[in-house]
Amino acid sequence: MGKHKKEKSHKEKDKEVKLVVRSEADLRDAFIESCQEMDTTASREVRRFIRDFLAPAGKET
Repeated sequence: MGKHKKEKSHKEKDKEVKLVVRSEADLRDAFIESCQEMDTTASREVRRFIRDFLAPAGKET
């Protein structure tokens, strides 16, 4: 049998939202390429940045 991705519950899916960020194409491309080289995703790294940004103010979730 193959691996199965963990499915998110209905409540977890309701909490997900999209964040639209404008940037230059070359900046985006370099970011995505760097993420791939580090075996991570752009979304994961943006979420990490947001958490790290909020932590000093005690606003992490």
